[in-house]
Formats: sequence, C-alpha cells, structure tokens
Amino acid sequence: MCAPLLDPPPLHPTALTRVPRFHRNYYNLKSLIKAIRATKTIADERALIVKESAAIRTSFKEEDSFTRHHNIAKLLYIHMLGYPAHFGQIECLKLVASPRFTDKRLGYLGIMLLLDENQEVLTLVTNSLKNDMNHSSASTVSLALATFANIASEEMSRDLVTEIERCLGSGNAYIRKKAALAALRSLYKVPDLVEHFEGRAMSLLSDRNHGVLLTGVTLVTEMVRLVGGEPFRKAVPLLVRHLKALVTTNYSPEHDVSGITDPFLQVKVLRLLRMLGKGDVEASEAMNDILAQVATNTESAKNVGNSILYETVLTILEIEAESGLRVMAINILGKFLGNRDNNIRYVALNTLLKVVSMDTNAVQRHRAIILDCLRDGDISIRRRALELSYALINESNVRVLTRELLAFLEVADNEFKLGMTTQVCAAAERFAPNRRWHIDTVLRVLKLAGNYVREEVLASFIRLVTHTPDLQSYTVYKLYTALRADVSQEALTLAGVWTIGEYGDVLLQGGTTVGTGEDEESQSTTNEAVSEKDVLDLLERILVSPYTNTTIRQFVLTALAKLSTRFSQAEQLARISKAMHGFDSSVELELQQRAIEFGKLLTLDSIRGGVLERMPPPEIKATVMGTVSEKRPVGSLRRDKDALLDLMGDEGGDAPAATAVPAASQQSTQDLLADIFGSGDAPAPAAAAAAPAQSNPVNDIMSLFGSTSISPQPTGGSAVSSNPSADLFSSLSATSSAAAASPAPTPAPAAPASSGPQPLEAYNRNGLRITLTAVRDSNNRNVANILAKFTSTSGAPISGVNFQAAVPKTQKLQMLAMSTPDVQPGATETQQLRVMVGAAGAAVRLRLRIAYSAGGEQHQDQTDFAFPAELMAGP
Repeated sequence: MCAPLLDPPPLHPTALTRVPRFHRNYYNLKSLIKAIRATKTIADERALIVKESAAIRTSFKEEDSFTRHHNIAKLLYIHMLGYPAHFGQIECLKLVASPRFTDKRLGYLGIMLLLDENQEVLTLVTNSLKNDMNHSSASTVSLALATFANIASEEMSRDLVTEIERCLGSGNAYIRKKAALAALRSLYKVPDLVEHFEGRAMSLLSDRNHGVLLTGVTLVTEMVRLVGGEPFRKAVPLLVRHLKALVTTNYSPEHDVSGITDPFLQVKVLRLLRMLGKGDVEASEAMNDILAQVATNTESAKNVGNSILYETVLTILEIEAESGLRVMAINILGKFLGNRDNNIRYVALNTLLKVVSMDTNAVQRHRAIILDCLRDGDISIRRRALELSYALINESNVRVLTRELLAFLEVADNEFKLGMTTQVCAAAERFAPNRRWHIDTVLRVLKLAGNYVREEVLASFIRLVTHTPDLQSYTVYKLYTALRADVSQEALTLAGVWTIGEYGDVLLQGGTTVGTGEDEESQSTTNEAVSEKDVLDLLERILVSPYTNTTIRQFVLTALAKLSTRFSQAEQLARISKAMHGFDSSVELELQQRAIEFGKLLTLDSIRGGVLERMPPPEIKATVMGTVSEKRPVGSLRRDKDALLDLMGDEGGDAPAATAVPAASQQSTQDLLADIFGSGDAPAPAAAAAAPAQSNPVNDIMSLFGSTSISPQPTGGSAVSSNPSADLFSSLSATSSAAAASPAPTPAPAAPASSGPQPLEAYNRNGLRITLTAVRDSNNRNVANILAKFTSTSGAPISGVNFQAAVPKTQKLQMLAMSTPDVQPGATETQQLRVMVGAAGAAVRLRLRIAYSAGGEQHQDQTDFAFPAELMAGP
C-alpha cells in the first residue's frame, strides 16, 4: 500500500513579513538565473524577463534597501542579457548613498553598466564620488576612483581633479594605482589638466610596487603624447634602472609569466623610452646599453619573449640608436621570419617594410627568407612579402628579384597580378641594366599576365620600342612569335599588333640583332624573315579569335591600314582591303567608322603614305603608374584606352602624354599665348601652338588632308576670338604700339647649298643660346621638321626654361616637350617642332617667347624669327 499523502505544514506567520504584498515568483538572483536557463524558447525567455522587470519596477516604489539590493542585482543580469534596464539608474544612485560597502559596490557597478558620460543623470553622481574619494576606507575610495575612470565626463573631470591629485599621493599603493587610472581618464577628456598631474606622475615612476609603476608609466606616456617628452627626459635613467632590474632579476613568482618577469611592465617601459628617445641623442645614448641587453638576453622561444623583442626592435628603430644596434634589431626581425607562428612572421614583414628605407643593406641580408615567404600558404604573408620584395629592388639585384617575382607571377592569385605587373614593369623601367633586358622583362610580363596590365605600362612599353631602333627588329619578331603561340593575353596582343603595324616591314627583312649589354641576354640574335602572307594570317586569326574584344579589333584595323604602305604584294594588299570592308557594316560604331575611313584612305595613293607613315618617337618619360589596387585591367571601359588608340593613329604627337595634362595647364598656356598677341583675347584657332598639351590629334590628321583645323573651346567656356587683328603676322593692320611691343623678325642667313642643314641662331641673351635647325620632310614637302637646341654660354646653369612658339594662321604648328627644362653647362637640351605651311614655297616664320631663370633672376623675352625662303622652295 502507498503511504497517505501528508498535508504541507502551515506557513509561519513571520515569513509573511519577508514577502512583498505583490506576488513574485523569483525572489533572488540565483533563482532568476535558474528560471531563465530553464526556458525553452526565446519567446518564453522574453515573457519571463518582461514579467520580472514589471515586478522590479513595482518593488522600487517601496523604500526597502534590502529588496533594492536584490532587485538591482537581478536588473544588472537582465541588462547583460540585452534587455532594457535603464529604469534602475536612480536606484543605483540610492545604493551609492548607502553607508554599507556592499550596497556601494553594487551601486557603483550599476552606474558603470547603466550610465555613460552623455546622460544627464551622471551629474548627480559627482557629489557621491567626491565624498567617497575623501572616505576613510581605502576600499570605498578605490570604488569611487574605478567608477570615475570608467564613466567620467569632461565636466566631472574638472570638478574632481583636486581629489584625484590628492589620491595620487596616498600612502596606499592600491589607491595610487586607481588614482593613476582616474588621472589618465581625466587627460583623455581634458588634456589641459596635464599640469595638475606632472609632479605626482614623476613620483609614481619611483614606486617599487609593480602595479603602481605600470599605471604610472602609462600616465606619463599619455602626458608625453600631449605635451612632448622634454619635461620627462630626466626620468630616462630611472626607467633604464627599472628595465635593467626586470631583465636581471631572479625568479619572482608574483610577476613571472613563462619565465619572464612582468612582461607587461617591460613593454610599457620600452614604449615610453621610445617616445623619450625620439629625436634626442643624449637620451638615446643613455638607453642604448639596456636595449642591447634586452635584445640579447630575452628568450624568444615563447610568445611572451617575442612581444618584448618586438617592442625592443621598435624602440631601437625609433630612437637615435647606433648603427650596430639597428642592424641587431633588423636581424631580430629576420629571425621572426623563420618562426612557425604566422602572426609573428606577419609582424616581422610589416615592420621590415617600414624600416627598409632606413637601412636597406641590413634588410637585404634577409632577402632569401623574404622570397621564401612568397610561397607561404597564408595570403596575408604572401601579400606583405610581395610588398617588401618591391621595396628591396635596386640596381644591383634587379635581375635576381625580377626573376623571382616573375616566377611567382606564374602561380600568383589573380588579385595579385595587377599590382605585380605594374610594380615589376616600374622596377624594370627604373633599374634596367640595358634596354634589351628591359624589353625582355616586359615581354615576359605580357606573356604571363597580359590580362592584368595597365594602359600606362603598355604605353610606356610602346615608347621604349620606338626609342630603341636597334632592337625594333628583335622586339617585333619576339612579339610576332609570342602571338603565334598565344593570343589570349590582351596586353600582349595589343602590344604585338601595334608593333607589327608600325614596324611590319622589319619582319619581312629578318637579319641579326646585336644587343646593347655585355651579358648573355644581350648577345646577337638572328631572326628569320617572315612573309607578308604569314603576317596577315596572324592578324586575321586575331580578328576571329574568341579572346579578341573591340579594342583589339580597333588596333588590328589600324595595323592593317599601316601595313598597306609597308607591303608590296598586290595579293596581300587585296586581303587588307577585303578585311577592312568586312567591318563596313559592323554593329560597333567605332569599328565601322575606322573601317570606312581606312578603306577610303587606301584608295588615295597621294596622301596615304604621309598619313600612315611611321610615327616619330614620342617623348620618353617615367610612367605614371597610379595606385596598384585599381581592379580595372587593360581594355576595360575606361577612357584611357582612347589614348592608346590615338597613339596608333596620331601621326605627329604623343597622345598618352597629352591626356595627362590638366585643364588648368591648358588654360594657363592659352593665357600666355594671348599675351604674345598683345591683347587679352585668346589667339585665333589656327594661329598658335604653345605646348604638347595644346596639340590636337584631330587637327593634325585633318591638316594633312588640307581641311580646316578643329579647335577646342577654352577652359573658361567662351568662344575663341577670330578677330583678324589677332593675327600674329597682320602687318598691314598692325598699330605702332603693337610694332613696338613686337620687334621685327630676325634675319636668318641662308645656308650654303652644298652643306647640310645648318643651325641658325634664334636667341642669345643672359647666357642662354637657342639655335633652330630645319629640315624639309621627305614624305610631305609642305612640312618642316625643326630641332631647337638650348645651351648655356655663361658657364652657369639655366633653370626653368619655358619655350613657346606661334605661327601665322595659314600654318600649323606641333611641339613636343623639351627634353628637360634645366640646361646645365656643357650640356645641350633639345625640343622638336613641326610646321606645316599652307601654300607651297611659303616661308616658315615663328614668334618665340622664352622664359627662364639665370643667375637667380627671372627673364622673359619675345622675338620673331624667319627661316630662309629656300627652305620650302621647290616642288
């Protein structure tokens, strides 16, 4: 039989006095936590929290300190779960006002959790903090200081600065430590309070308690950051003694971490020494010995020691340390590279990247292990090693490092390739031992990652080829061979098509190319002759290739048009014409326009040779690489590609260089030319050309057909003046004042008929001599090619030379940039001009404006110059 159920005993009457009048299921914190953990769903938990929060709000109406303590404890737990608990802020203030320590502790904890410096309720806490900072109990004072250090506002910091300063001088080490943290909070909020803590902070650096010393060093570090290290440099010997004691002390169980005494304090001291020794030789000398001792005696087997070594390295590299100490620091970073921990290796690579400019030779010793990091499995390690490899390239190791980088380029992730191609080509451009090696390197890049090459790199390569006539046969043959093997790399295809179109006749000749260097890469190379049929077969294969886009087809059409003047077989010329007409109805407007225009041009034998002749070598200059993080490869929808297309079609200018000239520069050039005419109006559209930026490729091509030039509008937006009085050589309508401002043309003596082109002196003043040598163009008898030479006759350098020219409105002028605007004694600088006269036999006349600096003085002159009439005479 089962035992009968017993009735529960009656509730004791005194127990009713401990339970509030409302019903509450969970009285203390422990039972509330157990109930919350027992809920099965988020909805059940939320319902329970809402019910308990309502009960807590109702309970706050009763002035029972015992109940308030338990309710605040539960409320803080509810707050940590993420539920609203702001209604308990005032109750926390009531607990702080309680005389019992347990209530104060919970009340301050609630204030730190439920309040921040932006709430108005915080102003009510200031008085309680002030009273408790003056309390006789050290525990109560520490509570107030800890609360202040967590939530103090700017106003509170100003109100309690006196109490904190007094606590910094307390005899209790625990209070001094808490006061230092409170002072640090005050400085964060009100930096002007630094003078209140300067004396007390210095005394903290002499404390023997590690906790006080740690907070004191932190406080001084912040003060040095605010006011500089000058007032605190006298503490360097004291800090050195502390660091030496930490390094040489015996085992201390209280402060030992993995066999190292108080590594946290050592790191803080090293950081403060780094700030105090920066820029001060005397302070740096005082800490050299201890830094060397720390670097040699610290065990690097564990991460604790590595952290100290890393801070030591940073300190050595930051202060005015001896060269031997710097080498030791870089060697420590080299050891880090051999660590198995990827975090340590990453830190070492990142630090070496920052210090490579300080001591490149010391970093070069670790080049092998840096290159090994390129094969690391961690992509962050590979990226940092790659950036460091770029920084290590110089004249002596460019071959080795480039070879390693190209080997890595074959297996690199696609996100690395754009940056790698840019950096490798930039390094080759800067440090190439000879031009053949430079060309071979860029060709290798184009083969490996031609789809990740920027337009600037491609334009720089084209300039290099045009300026290296002795290697043009070698380059064209290499590109032709590479395209026969692979047409999937866009930049390789663009470069190959351009060079084949420009120098296709070289392929037909074959022959031997002799290198320009002394190494094995620069020896002679024999190229077999290629037939016209093979060249056209390749271009037609490119046109139908699935890798070919619109940009490549534009290049191919231009190359075919140029090859029509290089090839002589009628069959192949017919193939070129057929290929052109195949795009007459293309849906791509650019292709259709090019095909129709080139097709019409092929029928005009009288002008085809002049339009499609080899373009003159453009100005060679350092490539503007931009940022390598840009993720737009060649041929994407960028307007930069138009510059390269113009480079193929423009017969007389450096199109890519012109695109880099800002509009402000063009406007200022027009203003200067307006001064030449003696009026505020801009020059007539066909009257002047002042700089390469003013050259318009459309005008240049249209002028060869004899049509009127198309002049762009000025930057300001107003129309260009066409007043006849603005004509440079309108002598019939010129006024006397204009004649006074513009001297008569300088007569130029005629050169002997039997001699070659003779230089004619156009200007010779203030130590600067300018001569002009003109040659009539063999392909276009109405064009004169002029070479301006600048020399210094005074034996002193001439700097900032700005050479400008204008021609009559019936003539056209193109100018390339000057080789360099600074003319050194004994050197000759050049600038090329190209003038097309309107009528056969017309004299070439120039108005010149020269600005330069000589002997520390600025000069600006204007003169007229006319070439002999015999220059353009004859058929």
